[in-house]
Amino acid sequence: MSEFIVSRRGLLTGVGALGATAALTACGAKTGSGTSTGSGATADTSGDTVKVGLLNSLSGTMAISEVTVRDSLLLAVKEINAAGGVLGKKIEPVSQDGASDWPTFAEKAEALITDTRVAATFGCWTSASRKAVKPVFERHKALLFYPVQYEGLEQSPYIFYTGATTNQQIVPALDYLKKQGRTRLYLVGSDYVFPRTANKIIRAYAAANGMKVVGEDYAPLGSTEFGTIVNKVKDAGADAVFNTLNGDSNVAFFKEYKSGGLTARSLPVLSVSIAEEEVKSIGTQYLEGQLTAWNYYQTTPGAANTGFVKAYQDAYGKDKPTSDPMEAAYVSVHLWKLMVEKAGSFDVAAVKSAADGITLDAPEGKVTVDGATQHVHKTARIGRIGADGRITEVWNSGGPVKPDPYLKGYDWASGLS
Repeated sequence: MSEFIVSRRGLLTGVGALGATAALTACGAKTGSGTSTGSGATADTSGDTVKVGLLNSLSGTMAISEVTVRDSLLLAVKEINAAGGVLGKKIEPVSQDGASDWPTFAEKAEALITDTRVAATFGCWTSASRKAVKPVFERHKALLFYPVQYEGLEQSPYIFYTGATTNQQIVPALDYLKKQGRTRLYLVGSDYVFPRTANKIIRAYAAANGMKVVGEDYAPLGSTEFGTIVNKVKDAGADAVFNTLNGDSNVAFFKEYKSGGLTARSLPVLSVSIAEEEVKSIGTQYLEGQLTAWNYYQTTPGAANTGFVKAYQDAYGKDKPTSDPMEAAYVSVHLWKLMVEKAGSFDVAAVKSAADGITLDAPEGKVTVDGATQHVHKTARIGRIGADGRITEVWNSGGPVKPDPYLKGYDWASGLS
């Protein structure tokens, strides 16, 4: 695996640095004419800019999470442009609203690729939206960078997954609960592909690790009625809740949870889709002491994160938090830039071929692209939500975890895919 490293200050080091420097002088003319190379979708690079697509829910139930992801993408674009752009071209972001509607995501993806002729697209949050656009990107051989943790059991030649896969989030979360003696789990999730697949994995893990799933319930995305589910949780004899709810349903769930007399001390909830932005929206009075599993927190130590938080708050407000999906989205743009520079071209096949081994000193810590899976090595982290809305890390994996989207390294996972 080759090393191609960039610091937050943009200084290239490592084996790939010389080639990257040479790549900065390239003109990008390989795709500039607008004619297909036969190796992927063709970006319009005929002028002094190159377009990229930003595809996020700016309205609907998922806007609570996705608007800030769009904002972090724009921050990355601004930083790259301020440093000279990519292959001598400034990046022109084109933002589209997926509107929390999966067919709309597919429609907007098609337009970005065929009408706007973007070099790459960054976005989607839910696995339902990703599944909706996946065949669009594959049909056109166009690139999508997906920034959110997901259920694994997927690999597309035209998607780079910069959020966690299962062995970098869900499995470490289960390991943590087991070590804490929490072995009777109640599963609560939104009713779509990510929670249902994640819970299938959790059930397999539990069966092999002396744990028991004592209940499992789903609510439609956007649901605000959780009285029945909370009552079932109270009566099930669980000692922890594993939460895969997404979007603003979490607001209603945690309000009902507290109203039902449940607390982090009496029955902790470990969530995999609640980050700092959601904490602010839900309210710390409902979340204090609860657990989350991610790969980044605003409190993650290091100069790279200090710089990222400052840049984001300078751009969007001193009271604005940063979160894992925002950071993974921000990182995805910088990784794409490095891939393009290493390839010396915006050509999709060339960018894909250049991806393996590219490493970034990211706000979350060192991340490295695994070319075989098009996932990223990431450090797993468990955090506890404080009264001030910050999430403080209580455990980490000690270093980046190699992505294993099909869980091939776990005997208990055989047959899941």
